[in-house]
Amino acid sequence: MIKTMAVLCMIMMTALLVSAQNKNRRVEEEIRQVNAEEVEGLLRNDVRALEQIWSNDLVVTNPLNKFVNKQEVFKLIESGTLAFTSYERHIEYVHLYRNMAVVAGSETVIWAGKMPNAGKTSLLRFTGIWARQNGRWQQVARHANIVSLKG
Repeated sequence: MIKTMAVLCMIMMTALLVSAQNKNRRVEEEIRQVNAEEVEGLLRNDVRALEQIWSNDLVVTNPLNKFVNKQEVFKLIESGTLAFTSYERHIEYVHLYRNMAVVAGSETVIWAGKMPNAGKTSLLRFTGIWARQNGRWQQVARHANIVSLKG
């Protein structure tokens, strides 16, 4: 009887572990998807899409070493200052903390619009903090810096 109980406990623990791993994989896929949507929104200057992706509390330390909030980023997009002709994001790290996620990696962008680097390619390193808010993942903080400037 004790052996049977021990085996059942091991089976249940294994099932719980597998279930948790599957849930983490699904959540990581969601995080990667919303990151892809963010890149598409930035390429299209789609403030409506970004409105859903970014938390109202979003703060950003941008590659120009400026600390800005969501509304200031929208003003940069709407004025034609912040724009891209190309934007590739490579996620290298995703770590989940209950209803929060840390995402880090590299980005290669070609600046457009009225950016000081318009027409030039930059390699960036970034870290994004995402929180589950209002039933969806939203970015609450971001830091990005230029690693090298080409072109």
